[in-house]
Amino acid sequence: MSTRDKSPFLDDDLTAPVRAFRTTLYLAQRLRYLMDERLRADGLTTQQAALLTLVGALGTPSLKQAAAGLGSTHQNVAQLVQALQRKGLLEVRDDPADGRRRLLAVTEASRAYWAARDDGDHAAVAGWFAALSPAELDTFAAFTDRLVHALDQRRLP
Repeated sequence: MSTRDKSPFLDDDLTAPVRAFRTTLYLAQRLRYLMDERLRADGLTTQQAALLTLVGALGTPSLKQAAAGLGSTHQNVAQLVQALQRKGLLEVRDDPADGRRRLLAVTEASRAYWAARDDGDHAAVAGWFAALSPAELDTFAAFTDRLVHALDQRRLP
């Protein structure tokens, strides 16, 4: 790999795990920046979009479930929820089975918003990964899925 192809976090003498960690961290930061740029005009962030995606996939998760799903703190997700409520993209409902628990749900406005922009976002993401062949993308996804699963099994504090 040439110096031009390396992230600024990489040295030639790094162990493979540290190099993988730094490369992944840099990639995640770059991808988040790129998506934040796409969402900025609409007043959203990648983290807010991730929460909406997660809630849409889970149906009506609790705040605790959403925080676990995002790998974030309860406090951070509570702030995301408040911002999304103000924007009319997320609702907080009482849990009919447990009055102390609150459930999250995406709104119709959220569904309509994403339906109108998903194709463009998906095309942009495909462009960001265009340096990899379809087979390499499949391998990349399989490796990252396996690593995420292994880390989830550890549940480190």
